[in-house]
Amino acid sequence: MGFLVEVSDEEIRRERQKARELRASPWWQRKRAAGLCHHCGGQFPARDLTMDHLVPIIRGGKSTKGNLVASCKDCNSRRKHELPFESGD
Repeated sequence: MGFLVEVSDEEIRRERQKARELRASPWWQRKRAAGLCHHCGGQFPARDLTMDHLVPIIRGGKSTKGNLVASCKDCNSRRKHELPFESGD
């Protein structure tokens, strides 16, 4: 059984907006340009990496630099809304 946190639709909307703003930042561009998936350690072209919340927004996670990592699409899809310890990362 995982951790359950009640997150309002407004909170989800606000955190997704923050993530969109961070995607345009030099910080994210550098992180993505490194080409490294946080989860599997694979090397990928920057265009093939997505922004992943270690603690998903719907689980109470925030769109902060400490909670955002670059992830290949396969790892991001596999994790869905799991916490790192639930997905084995």
